[in-house]
Parts: sequence; structure tokens; C-alpha cells
Amino acid sequence: MLIDTHCHLTATQFDADREAVLARAQAAGVMAMVTIATDLSDAVAVATLAAAQPAVYAAVGIHPNEAAHLPPDWPEQLRALAGRPRVVAIGEIGLDYYWRRVPEEVQKSVLRQQLDLAAGLGLPVILHDREAHDDLRAELRDWVQRRVPGTPLAARPFVGVLHSFSGDRAMAEEACAWGFVLGVAGPVTFPKARDLQALVRDLPPERVVVETDSPYLAPHPYRGRRNEPAHVALVAAKLAELWGLPVAQVAAITTATACRLFGLGATPAAELPDPRRGPTLTKPEAA
Repeated sequence: MLIDTHCHLTATQFDADREAVLARAQAAGVMAMVTIATDLSDAVAVATLAAAQPAVYAAVGIHPNEAAHLPPDWPEQLRALAGRPRVVAIGEIGLDYYWRRVPEEVQKSVLRQQLDLAAGLGLPVILHDREAHDDLRAELRDWVQRRVPGTPLAARPFVGVLHSFSGDRAMAEEACAWGFVLGVAGPVTFPKARDLQALVRDLPPERVVVETDSPYLAPHPYRGRRNEPAHVALVAAKLAELWGLPVAQVAAITTATACRLFGLGATPAAELPDPRRGPTLTKPEAA
């Protein structure tokens, strides 16, 4: 059984067949999906969808590309939405220097406010990082070291996830030491993604969760088409190949980590290392 830890089920691309998409996911063994918001109106939509669908949970947040024209009371609105049933994280938040739609300082200000909201509420964060590695590392380092201690989030197994991780080995090690997990998505299946595959091969399996980012980032052989949560099985299969583990074991490990990250009920925590050890990246042993 798998968990798609990052999808956008309220995207317009799913308007014509959303119920069928959810059914295909569950038929493919996807036991749960976390649908992610990008702005305030989308946050309402994802919380509403999660409340209506037993297999769906929600994350509410302001994407960095949507941070330019927020109402003055947006933090209060977001706090209220975070209290809705089945909302399990603050996201998608972060920094995006690719599109340059929003000034960097505005992005950082909105990110900091959401990070502090998450820490105060005890909810993990879902981080977006596009061509902003150094600045995001600096923001997260300050947050973890100075602002998380003493908050409800400090008691959680993990503080968040770096979605569709695209950083380097040093960033991965630092993120693990800070209490983050790393999201792996469709690009790891691309035949020419050798650098990403080499990095993922050395990630500690217990620090990885699988995701689709659907309707985006469809894995091979669906690249260029609409993605959907059922395809997270292809990501898990690629991880099994890279790690030399059975697919069922990859599913069990990543699902347990996702459950601990989002607080989704009982998980076999005794089988996993202490997440606060800050493991170094080493090639895992086959079971």
C-alpha cells in the first residue's frame, strides 16, 4: 500500500474525471493521497475535498508564485483553514526563483510567516524549492535552529518534507539532520536522470516519501501526459530498482514514513531509526 504525499487533486485538469482518478489510485494500491493547496481559494477547495473523500487528506498554504497579492488577513484565514478536519500540513510553501513572478523578499516574508504558523500549530511543512537552494537552506536552518524549539512541532517525528527534491547531496544530508524527509517524484524514472538517480540511490529509505505532484511531472512512460496518483506506483518501483529492495518493502517503508510525517495513525515506528539522529547518506542494504 502506498501514499501519494503530494498531488493537486483540485486542479482543473481533474474536473472531468476526479472520481475516476481517485478510484484508479485506490485500485493501484494507493491507500491515501495528500492534496496540496497553492493559494487561499485552493486551500478551501482541498480542505473541502478531503472532508468528502476518506482516502484524501489536505495541506493548506500559499505557494511562492502566489504570494504577491494577498489580503491583509491572509495569515488569519490560513490559520482557520489549518484547523479544518483532515488538514495535515502547511503547504505548498517555499521559494521559486525560476518564474520570477514575485519579488524574492516578498516570497521570503510569506514563507517565514507560514513556517512560524506551522511550528505553532504543530503541523509539518511541505516545501517547494525551484532554483532557490541556497536561500531556502538559509531560511530553514534559521527556522529549525531558532524558531522550532519549544513549539508543538518540535515534538513531531519530522518537521516537514522537501517536495520533489532537486538539491544536492549536501542539502539532502542537512535536511535529514534538521528533521526533514525528502519527496521523490516522477523525474527519478526518466532514463536520462542519472544524477538524480545516483543521489536517490544513496538516500536512507526511511527518510524518503513518494509523490506524483499530479497532474504534473508524470513518470516514464507517461512523461508529457497528465499525471495522476495511481502513477506513484511507478516511482516506488524505480526506488526498488535503485535500492535493490522488493517493491513491497519500499512501499512499507515509505508509507510508514508518510504516516509518521503527517500523523496518519499507527505505524511500525519500531522498525525505523530514530528520525532525530540526522543520518548520513549511505547505500542501503537489501533485506
